[in-house]
Amino acid sequence: MEQSFTLPVIAHIKSPYGQKFAVPRQSGLAPDALSVIRFVPPYSDPRAFWGLEGFSHLYLLFIFDKVPAESSFRPQVRPPRLGGNQYVGVFASRSPFRPARLGLSVVRLERIEQQAGEVSLVVAGADLVDGTPIVDIKPYIPFTDSVPEAKGGFATQPPALKQVEFTQQALLDLKDLTEREQRALVQILAQDPRPAYKTQERDDKVYFALLLGYNIGFKAENQRIVVVEAHKHAL
Repeated sequence: MEQSFTLPVIAHIKSPYGQKFAVPRQSGLAPDALSVIRFVPPYSDPRAFWGLEGFSHLYLLFIFDKVPAESSFRPQVRPPRLGGNQYVGVFASRSPFRPARLGLSVVRLERIEQQAGEVSLVVAGADLVDGTPIVDIKPYIPFTDSVPEAKGGFATQPPALKQVEFTQQALLDLKDLTEREQRALVQILAQDPRPAYKTQERDDKVYFALLLGYNIGFKAENQRIVVVEAHKHAL
C-alpha cells in the first residue's frame, strides 16, 4: 500500500541567490559563497547541535520549493550538463523536477552561531535559492561518504569555466562587496549561468541575475563573461 509522509521544515537558508537563475548547478562550485541556515523552534535548540563542531562538512536535505509540484510523474529530464537537449531518466539526474522535490547538497561548515538560545549555521558552497526550506542536516563522514573510484556517468568533469571581467561602471556599482563576496561572484559567473543551449554562443543580450543583494547585468563574449552593470536589490 502506498504511503505518504509529511516532512517538517526545520530551517530556512539565507543565501546569495535571489532567484533560480545563476544558482550553481552543484554545491561547492562557488566555495566562497556564504549562506546562513536559520533554524526554527523547536529545532533551534542548542542541544541538537552538540558535537557538530567536530565536522567540517554537512549534507543539506531540502525542498525545491521554487519548482511547482508535478501533477503526474515525469520519467525523463534534460540536464544542463548535456546541453539541455538530451533526455536521461530523472533518477539518473539531479534535476529539481523529481517526484518529491527533495534536494541534497554538501556544504562546508564555517561556524556555528548562537543568539538568544537559538542556533544558526554559516556554511560555504551552498547551491540553494534564498529562503529554501531545509528538512534535515546530516554530518558528512569522509571514510564512508568519499568514494574515490566512483563513476560519474555523464558528469565526469567539473564544468568548464569562463573568464569574468568587469566594466569600470560595474566595478563602481559593486564597490561595497567584500573581497570574499567578489571572489564568490566571479566563481558563480564563471560557470556561465545562461541556459545550457546558449553557453557555447555569443549573444548581445544583457542577462540579469539577483546575486549578493545586487541585480547584476552581464553579457557573454566568446569565452568571457563581462559584468556591465549592477544595482542594489534587497534579497
